[in-house]
Amino acid sequence: MRVKVVPLALALLVAGCSSSPPLRTPTHPTPTIPPPEPIPAEIENIPDPIPRSEPKSARGNPAFYDVLGKRYFVLASADGYLERGVASWYGPGFHAASTSNGEKYDMYAMTAAHKTLPLPAYVQVTNLRNGKHVIVRVNDRGPFKEGRIIDLSYSAATKLDMTKEGTTFVEVRALSPVQKASPPAPPPPTSDLYVQAGAFATEANAARLLGQLRAKGVSDAFVREDQVDGKTLYRVRVGPIPNVNEFDKVVKRLRSLGVADARLAAN
Repeated sequence: MRVKVVPLALALLVAGCSSSPPLRTPTHPTPTIPPPEPIPAEIENIPDPIPRSEPKSARGNPAFYDVLGKRYFVLASADGYLERGVASWYGPGFHAASTSNGEKYDMYAMTAAHKTLPLPAYVQVTNLRNGKHVIVRVNDRGPFKEGRIIDLSYSAATKLDMTKEGTTFVEVRALSPVQKASPPAPPPPTSDLYVQAGAFATEANAARLLGQLRAKGVSDAFVREDQVDGKTLYRVRVGPIPNVNEFDKVVKRLRSLGVADARLAAN
């Protein structure tokens, strides 16, 4: 969930161009305000949007923008985007407010916020814990809490069964209009989740990072060997990771050790 902030203070953080998105900084993973009444009956039956070709929004698509000292570069296209990480959701505090592309946020619509995908875009979001999946239309920017990759509407979060916890592990895959009849099969649910510290083409480089991590007390680090497109890849991972709180702790620890690109990984 995201918390409203003063627009003037935010304006001082934004660089680039006048079409920079409105910015919000989430601080709490679990909402503290109940959804506005009336909550739609049978929210599970709200249909997912059908991916379709849309022009880029006039607002919300600068080449880059800055938030809290970090610069984000907006992707030219959503084609091929696939990422695993932590999802959060936002609702009552933003219901009916303006989204980054100028639309009104509807917490009961199947929408989402993302930091770098072009607006609008369509993505399939799968809860890796239970296998439930939805399709959402990305029309907003966020979340800007460290370690979160997508902010879902209340309806989308409800259908993924994540509103109570506030966060969950997800896979986010961009969809094109040609996939509307047969979107890709979502990944199966898994409890085999890890933090990946690095991936290398040579075993020596992986062993070097592994040794550095273990020397710093990261005792559950290991190297996994995989075949990718006919080539061997050596992945340095930490875990398994039981929950989002532990994920946040491990990522923070790795970054303090100089591992800047720690990310969620699944076997």
